[in-house]
Amino acid sequence: MRSVNKAYRRTGTLWEGRYKSSLVDQARYCLTCYRYIELNPVRAGMVKQPEDYPWSSYRCNARGVTNALITPHDCWLALGENHTQRTLSYLALVNQRMAQDDLDHIRNSLNTGLPTGNHRFRREIESALAIRLGHGKRGRPRKAAD
Repeated sequence: MRSVNKAYRRTGTLWEGRYKSSLVDQARYCLTCYRYIELNPVRAGMVKQPEDYPWSSYRCNARGVTNALITPHDCWLALGENHTQRTLSYLALVNQRMAQDDLDHIRNSLNTGLPTGNHRFRREIESALAIRLGHGKRGRPRKAAD
């Protein structure tokens, strides 16, 4: 483990930290999440350009490089009538600055395990699964008055 940490300038165990995931409202947040994920190595200062990160889908989505491991999502396919139009549309989308609200919403959803979407999306999930999402009131429920 020391050799891996030294080679990659990191600390701790390889699987340190909790796995994080979030259901995503594809109609609103699918491509926003694509951008968030593909630009993370740039924001972290690991690479200068997103295509420089070797484990990124960016080269496929924005540059048109085919990869048998990547299946295009319907949201990406809707960006144009053909592969060239889609990659150009996606490239233009990635080049737009991400709204801070979107970044905060995605980060909050990942950190809390809540869905990435609006209140309607959350209510649909609660209804479909017959569960309540989010945090309840702190502490023990009050006893009923006699």
